[in-house]
Amino acid sequence: MSRSADAAPEVCAGVGARPGVSAREVLDLLAVALDRLARPARPGGASDPVPPVVPVVPVVPVVIATVEARAEEPGLLEAARRLGVPLRAQPAASLADVAGARPSARVRAAVGTPSVAEAAALLTAGPGAVLLVPRLISPVGRCTVAVAGPGVR
Repeated sequence: MSRSADAAPEVCAGVGARPGVSAREVLDLLAVALDRLARPARPGGASDPVPPVVPVVPVVPVVIATVEARAEEPGLLEAARRLGVPLRAQPAASLADVAGARPSARVRAAVGTPSVAEAAALLTAGPGAVLLVPRLISPVGRCTVAVAGPGVR
């Protein structure tokens, strides 16, 4: 695939969710994750925003991925619909085999895999994918989001 140098990267958003999560909670957390991709990192690891030197290219995921057990959650389906992207469900067993995802005993107990957001993002982004934004947790704790994309070639 060829893109211009200033085109937004094609990324996959992995989303973990508790039952009853709202589309607003998913979209708000996804916006935070995508904003981290669109803005340059501040030297020295400081977390306060720095005005970009060049115009920021908006980043939108090409797909949202989650575990099969949550694929029918209305909030996830609505978030994907509002973004105009598919919601792809991955089997818990496949997510459990993904290297590079941080495990959680609570998540394993709830859905049968130790990671949803990071593992779903990495698995769905394809071979050689890297985690671009590690798992973020929403303020009320019903949603997690991670973003993965192609590795440097």
